Amino acid sequence: MAVEFVGIDPNTDRDHCPTVWADAEAQEILLQGWKPSTETHEECEASSPANNPVPDSEAIVRIPARMIPMIREACDAVERAQLR
Repeated sequence: MAVEFVGIDPNTDRDHCPTVWADAEAQEILLQGWKPSTETHEECEASSPANNPVPDSEAIVRIPARMIPMIREACDAVERAQLR
């Protein structure tokens, strides 16, 4: 797996920071974010189609909107790899 670091949330303390990576080879974007509160987690599950619970193998993470440019950059890196 060739993971490419894209960026860290510039408004965090560097110890607890949302981070974005791109894995062009696997065609995936990796996100590190804050765990949502129990209330938010339940709200996400309730608003999904058929009230599907989040499986133990998956997670909900909260990413600040100010990181959208980094997420776009990661998307671009994965898309560029498809064109090679």
